[in-house]
Amino acid sequence: MERRTDDRSAARFERSQDEPTTAGGTGPTTGVAAVDIWELPSGPGLADTDLTGFTVEAIDGKIGKVDEHTREIPGSFLVVDTGPWIFGKKVMLPAGVVERVDADTETIFVQLTKDEIKNAPEFDEDRSRTDADYRRRLGDYYGGLRGARL
Repeated sequence: MERRTDDRSAARFERSQDEPTTAGGTGPTTGVAAVDIWELPSGPGLADTDLTGFTVEAIDGKIGKVDEHTREIPGSFLVVDTGPWIFGKKVMLPAGVVERVDADTETIFVQLTKDEIKNAPEFDEDRSRTDADYRRRLGDYYGGLRGARL
């Protein structure tokens, strides 16, 4: 079976041409698992945990605290207040960049470096949550980084 990679605005999928897709044709129903940049990883007790205020750790150090998070399907994200690190700016992180959550220490670990986060498309407090073009660009940016690590 020949494999191909489909780059999508919010996700990166690998599937066989013969494999059936889920409703809407956006991912496999069996076989190779989909990697969704907008989906929060699951874990014990995570579904009910309020992540607001949790510290966010990049590969190379702390980037800030969660100011807001969603569990939209599809489209979960975190808004992180970076404090003095990026001059008080906030950044939006698709939930799929979360590597793990430690509820005991209230820490979220992401699979990114500080520079990768700093170089992401800029978050606009007034528009970014609902701007489809921004979310597409953000998904492409972080999906490309994540795909390079797979």
